[in-house]
Amino acid sequence: MILHLDLDCFFASAHRIGNPKLHGIPVAVGGRSNLKIFEKKQVGIKLFNRNSGAFVNPVFYNENTGDFKNFFIDNINGKQKIRGIITTSSYEARAYGVKTGMSVSEALGLCPNLTVIPPQYILYHDLSHRLHMFLKKEIPEIEQFSIDEFFGDVSGWIEDDDVLEFANYLKKSIYQEFKLPISIGISSGKWIAKLATNHAKPYGIHLVKESEISDFIHDIPIEKFPGIGRGYEARLKKHFIFTLGEVSQNKNLFYQWKKPGIQLYHRIIGDDNEGISKANDKKSIGISRTFDPIKSRQEIQRRISILARHIVFLVCKQRVNPTTYYIGIKYDYGFRVKNGKTIDRMFSEQLCKNIFLQMFEEIDHTKGYITKVSMSVSNFSYQKHKILSLIDFDEDNKQKKITDSMQKLREKYSLDIIKSGNEL
Repeated sequence: MILHLDLDCFFASAHRIGNPKLHGIPVAVGGRSNLKIFEKKQVGIKLFNRNSGAFVNPVFYNENTGDFKNFFIDNINGKQKIRGIITTSSYEARAYGVKTGMSVSEALGLCPNLTVIPPQYILYHDLSHRLHMFLKKEIPEIEQFSIDEFFGDVSGWIEDDDVLEFANYLKKSIYQEFKLPISIGISSGKWIAKLATNHAKPYGIHLVKESEISDFIHDIPIEKFPGIGRGYEARLKKHFIFTLGEVSQNKNLFYQWKKPGIQLYHRIIGDDNEGISKANDKKSIGISRTFDPIKSRQEIQRRISILARHIVFLVCKQRVNPTTYYIGIKYDYGFRVKNGKTIDRMFSEQLCKNIFLQMFEEIDHTKGYITKVSMSVSNFSYQKHKILSLIDFDEDNKQKKITDSMQKLREKYSLDIIKSGNEL
C-alpha cells in the first residue's frame, strides 16, 4: 500500500499556527516575487535549502532581515497599489472563488474581507523539513514529492486491513505535533493514491482498494490525473477520450506512444508497480522573477546576469554539470517567448551568463516591456554520461576554477559578496 500525504492549504495553515485569529476566516497568502536580489548594493543574500524533494525549490533570503517580507502594497504617488499574485488560499477563501495564480486585487474583488498575508518561505521550508523528519520515523520508506506532499510505502510494515487505522493515526499525530491539517490518499498504485487524496480533502482519508480502482477512475476527467498536462489532454481528446475510464479501454493507443504512453497507461489503471523514489536529485535547477514592466534592455540583461549567478550558486552546491539551458520571457501584454540550447561544455559562471544573454538576444524581437524572466539549466552530464567539449577544455577549466573560488567566498559570506561588472 502507498500513502499520499498532502497538507491542506499549507501556506495558509502555516500562518494559522501562530495566529488563532486566522482560523475560520478567508485567508490567502500572496505577494510579489523577491526583488531584493536585483539590488546594486550588497544586501546579504543567502540560501535556505533543508528539503531534499526533487520538486522543492530552495529559498534565497536576506540575512539582514532573516526572511524576505514580500509585502504586496506599494506606495505610488501617495496612493496604495496592491501587487502580486495568490500563492494559496484557505477553503473559506476558495468558497468565494479565490484561486492560486489569481492577482491579489482580483481576489479582493471576489472576497473583500479576505485577509492576505505576505509569504514567508523560510517558515514553510522549516515546517516541511520537520514534517519530513517526523514521517521518516513513522514510515520506513518516505519520498518528499513537493514542499507539502509526501509518498509513503507501508508495504510489509502495515497490514492492508490496518492501513486506514494507521493513516488516521498519522493524520491526528501530525495535527497534534505541528497543528497542520493533512489529507491522505491510499491505494496499491502510487498515482491512484495521489488521485485519491483529492477525494480525501479537506482533512480526510480516502482508500481505494485494488479491486475498486476501475470503478474509482471511471468518470474522472482525464485532466484531473497527475501527469496529464495540456499536451496529453489535447491528444487524448482528439481520440474522443475524456475520462480515465475511457483510457483503460484504449490500451493499444497508449502502447503506440511508446515508453511515455505505456507508463501513463499503467499509472492510470493502477498497476504501474512504481514504488517510492529514493533518488531526490533534481533534474533541473531554475529561478524566475516577475517585476514591473521594464523597457531598458540593459536593465533586463543586468537582471539576467544576476539570475544566472543564483543558478550558478545552486549548480555548484549540487556539484553537477548542466549542458542544457532554457530562458523564457514574458511581456506586459501577455506575449511569451522562449529559447533553449544544449552545449556540452564544462560549466562555469562566465559560460552560464554568456549563454543566457545570447539566448535572450536571439528571441527578443518585439522590444516591448518585459515583466518576467524564467531561467533554468538541466541535462546534467553526470546523469547522461556525456563527453564534454575538448576544444574549449583549457579555457573552460580555467573559468571553472575561478567559479569554484567565488563559490567558496559566497558560501562563507553571502551570495552577493562578489558580482560581475554588468550586474552593477
